[in-house]
Amino acid sequence: MKHRVTFIPGDGVGPEVSEATRRVLEATGVAFEWESVVIGAEALEKTGTPLPQAALDSIRKNGTAIKGPVTTPIASGFRSVNVALRRELDLYACLRPCRSFRGVYAPYDDVDIVVVRENTEGLYAGIEFNRGQDDTTRLRAFIEETSGRRVPADSAVSLRVISHSASARIARFAFDYARANGRRKVTAVHKSNILKFSDGVFLDAAREVAPDYPEIEFTDVLLDACCMQLARRPQQFDVLVTPNFYGDVLSDLCAGLVGGLGLAPGANIGDNIAVFEPTHGSAPKYAGLNKVNPIATMLSGVLMLRHLGETEAADRLESAIAAVIAEGESVTYDMKADRDDPSAVTTNQVADAVIEKLR
Repeated sequence: MKHRVTFIPGDGVGPEVSEATRRVLEATGVAFEWESVVIGAEALEKTGTPLPQAALDSIRKNGTAIKGPVTTPIASGFRSVNVALRRELDLYACLRPCRSFRGVYAPYDDVDIVVVRENTEGLYAGIEFNRGQDDTTRLRAFIEETSGRRVPADSAVSLRVISHSASARIARFAFDYARANGRRKVTAVHKSNILKFSDGVFLDAAREVAPDYPEIEFTDVLLDACCMQLARRPQQFDVLVTPNFYGDVLSDLCAGLVGGLGLAPGANIGDNIAVFEPTHGSAPKYAGLNKVNPIATMLSGVLMLRHLGETEAADRLESAIAAVIAEGESVTYDMKADRDDPSAVTTNQVADAVIEKLR
């Protein structure tokens, strides 16, 4: 069976790591028909929008996409294309597995945590009011009138909206994932001791869903305590389910426990559509240098293969990647004990080594 997949190279180092991933996916023997589209900075230059309708149509039609990282300007320019893509396609679940690989220089060698992040609400929903604007003035007046709290006149305001329906949906996704993958425990991460209403809604929803999965242990933990416990004893955690912003931060923390973002795959999943991409950013200063680690994107390809039902190919590709990492020879500079090690290889050479293991 040939799988039709939307291929999104991305910005910065995206085209390099994406092409390396396409090569190893094809080397598994699985048949693909790729439909290439562009989003991000290149799309903005060519079409006047960073998220063209043609790209959205392609993903909706094919149902599956693999994507390189896309640049998001800091504090100016267009809003995150990643956030917009997730919102437009209702990719409500962000799946970010973080597991240890033998041969990696990391604080721990026995971590296996999956972060399940709600993807559509919270601070990243993009409901913001800039300082000095008329609508911000009206909002400040409303807040003072209804709560008695004064918001300084030079404030910008971001709204954090958490609904019971979205919280229950992501909790159920986390439990379904745990059940399907033989996981033993789901932990809800929150801060409902302080954010009693918004995080309280999230925690209540998770607690309501949990009894439907009696074979899976359910716990909850405050965000700050979770960070401390991850640093001290990450092995106690299995699946973490979180509101949007917390999941973004915690998934990077978990990636650091296993060796860094170069080993951190990701998937954004809705009811009928899934987009697979690495957790790391586009690193534009490294664009075109053929030196950035493609393994996070390759591992995202492993997730995609499993999503497509190509379990045997996914297992073979993951084993090939693990073997290359364990040998420690055909890896990029960030996976060497000394980042200046002259034996570090290029992005393309990592792909060559993985393909050799697949033969």
